[in-house]
Amino acid sequence: MRDIISCFSENAVIVTPYSSCSSFSSKACISPSLIPSTQNSVSYVYKAILSNNQKHFFITVTWSMSHLNQGLTISLGEEETIFRLNTNSRFFRKKGSKMLESDESKIEIFWDLYNAKYDIGPEPVNDFFVAILIDAELVLILGEETMTKKFKTRRIPLAKVSLLSRREHCSGNTIFTTKTKFCENGTLHDILIKCSGENEGLNYPVLSVCIDNKTMIRVKRLQWNFRGNQSIFVDGLVVDFLWDVHNWFFNPAPSGYAVFMFRTKSELDSRMWLEEKTSLRDEDTVEFSLLIYACKST
Repeated sequence: MRDIISCFSENAVIVTPYSSCSSFSSKACISPSLIPSTQNSVSYVYKAILSNNQKHFFITVTWSMSHLNQGLTISLGEEETIFRLNTNSRFFRKKGSKMLESDESKIEIFWDLYNAKYDIGPEPVNDFFVAILIDAELVLILGEETMTKKFKTRRIPLAKVSLLSRREHCSGNTIFTTKTKFCENGTLHDILIKCSGENEGLNYPVLSVCIDNKTMIRVKRLQWNFRGNQSIFVDGLVVDFLWDVHNWFFNPAPSGYAVFMFRTKSELDSRMWLEEKTSLRDEDTVEFSLLIYACKST
C-alpha cells in the first residue's frame, strides 16, 4: 500500500467529472488474439462482528499460486496467519478441520477441496467449501451452496459479516482481467484493463478500462498521464478508478509494476477520494474496493 499512498502527495495528473452508463462504447474491448495476464493471488478482507459479545475481527482469505506451491492462507488482523494449506504438498489434506485459539477466542476452520475445480487462477470456482467459526459463531463460509448447506441448517449463531476489499496480484504484459461485484447483492461484472496502443495504429500508449466488454475509461498518452483518477457509474453506484503506471513505464522487468484500484463511494461527491481525510463520517465510509497489483513479465 505504500506505493499507492506515495502518489497521494505527488498529485494525480488527470481528474475528470463523472461519466454515466450512456458513455459506454459498443466497440469490443479486447481482440481474441490478445493473451490476458496470469493471476498469482487473490485476497479478500472481511469484517465480522459476533452477535453474542459484539467482538469484531478482520479476516483475510488469500488464494495463491506459484511455480512451487498453490494454496490457501487465512489471517486475523493485519499480520497474524492462523491457517495455511499447500495444495501441492504430498502432506496436503484435501478435507478436514482445525481448531485453534487466538486472543482468547476459539477458532474452528473446516475445509473440503477434494473435488475442487479451478479456472485460470488460484481460487477454486466450484465443488469446494471453507467455513470459519469463532466462539461457536459462523463468521465466514465460502463455496457452493450445496456444499455449505449442512452448516447453514445447523442452529449455529451467525455473525454479521461484510466484504471490505479484494486484492489481486497479476503478472503479464498489457492485459489484466478479473470478475467482481461492486456491492454484496450486485451483478458479477467482467473487468478488463488494457495498456496498449501500438496494435491500434497509435504511436503512444493508451489505458482502456472495460466492464462487460464495453469501454468505460480511455486515457491517451499514458506515459505522460501515468497517474490519475476518474469516476464512473456502475449498478447505480459511483465507482472511483485510480491508476498508477509510472513504474511500469520507467522500471524494467521484472521490477516494473502498475497499480489499479476500483472503489465505491457512498455519495455523489466532487472531491477526489485521494484527498479525503483519514477519519471519515459514517455516511462517507467506503463500501468496497478492488486493488490490482500488476507485475511486468520478462
